[in-house]
Amino acid sequence: MSIREHHHRNDLAGEHRFGDAGQLILACLFFSIWIADTFILQYSTFLNGIVPLGLRVPAGIILIVLAFYLSITGLSIVFGKERIKPGVIREGVFGRVRHPVYLGEILLYLGLLLFSISLVSTVVWFAAILFLHSISRYEEKLLLNRFGDEYKAYIREVPMWLPRILRMPAGRGGSFK
Repeated sequence: MSIREHHHRNDLAGEHRFGDAGQLILACLFFSIWIADTFILQYSTFLNGIVPLGLRVPAGIILIVLAFYLSITGLSIVFGKERIKPGVIREGVFGRVRHPVYLGEILLYLGLLLFSISLVSTVVWFAAILFLHSISRYEEKLLLNRFGDEYKAYIREVPMWLPRILRMPAGRGGSFK
């Protein structure tokens, strides 16, 4: 099933109407600028001479692998099968962060930025982060309207972007939120 075939599904809450188009535009803009600045113009890549390639490339590879893992796993959980009883998805990567697919997109750009640090591309990366955060908030409103208290509990328990490394048991000195 392709992602675009999901509009008829009752188990999904919906998405921002400009989400896909905005992501596509920002991806094209990022890749165009990053490629032009890295390989042709080299206008804002002076940090490449300061940060060793031996650090940038392994870190970039790790981020890109993580990005693909989050995105592919998240998309397969959401769109892989239709759930008979709609509810908040907490399985897999959704038990660690609320927006693993968008986080994967952010990490993909960051991984590429580590391969070649282009400051001009970094501006587009920040714009993508702001856009993804905005559509995430919109989609969370849809989920709150659809699932109410169940989604409120999910928001309290699962961070939006950065997974909690340490989890304190409830009632033992609080929790890291």
